[in-house]
Amino acid sequence: MIAKLNLENILFLDIETVPETEHFSDLDTTKQELWEAKSQYQRKDDFTAEEFYDRAGIWAEFGKIVCISVGYFSNAESDPRQFRVTSFYDDEIKILKDFKNLLISHFSQAKHLLCAHNGKEFDFPYIARRMIIHNIELPYKLNLFGKKPWEVPHLDTLELWKFGDYKHYTSLKLMTNVLGIPSPKDDIDGSQVCEVYYKEKAIDRIITYCEKDTIAVAQILLRLRGDVLLEENEILHV
Repeated sequence: MIAKLNLENILFLDIETVPETEHFSDLDTTKQELWEAKSQYQRKDDFTAEEFYDRAGIWAEFGKIVCISVGYFSNAESDPRQFRVTSFYDDEIKILKDFKNLLISHFSQAKHLLCAHNGKEFDFPYIARRMIIHNIELPYKLNLFGKKPWEVPHLDTLELWKFGDYKHYTSLKLMTNVLGIPSPKDDIDGSQVCEVYYKEKAIDRIITYCEKDTIAVAQILLRLRGDVLLEENEILHV
């Protein structure tokens, strides 16, 4: 089935998130209490709510998006296969609006699909929740209300790799390793994004990391289809 998909109709993406404030103490009292309750199951008695706060970016209610990277295949006459990558970053509202505009202007038709690794569990709902929090109307590709499962325009490379084994989880780093794809985790990984953003203020490193993940998602789909992997000269950063 996936071998029949037109690659030009797929928008590959990845997001990077951080806690909504740098420090737990920056939250108001109510939000601190809500975070303490929300994180209780994960942290148990091993960490205080404040010590666990650097992981708050995982939840859309306590985090924010600092980068969305997207990639798509474009068949130019000079190069039959070119993968274009670009990123939206800085202010979250601007990130979300720019991403929405891209969906509406270039990926809004029925044939278009969104693709991410673990996207159905993380990227897609996270983006949708942050849009609603900022009172941004959901674009059609993210509005799943009333849609039947086969009508949802999302591809998930993790789901494809599960082959029906719903208890199975494989990280992007592990998948790239076993499939012989260059690792996107050669500089930082997800656990370091918060520190790089707030302490180092190195958004460029985060953008590079996010774009590498997006390219890796495309590479995984190519491998699952039995296609040849992208070469460096086929990837264009715009």
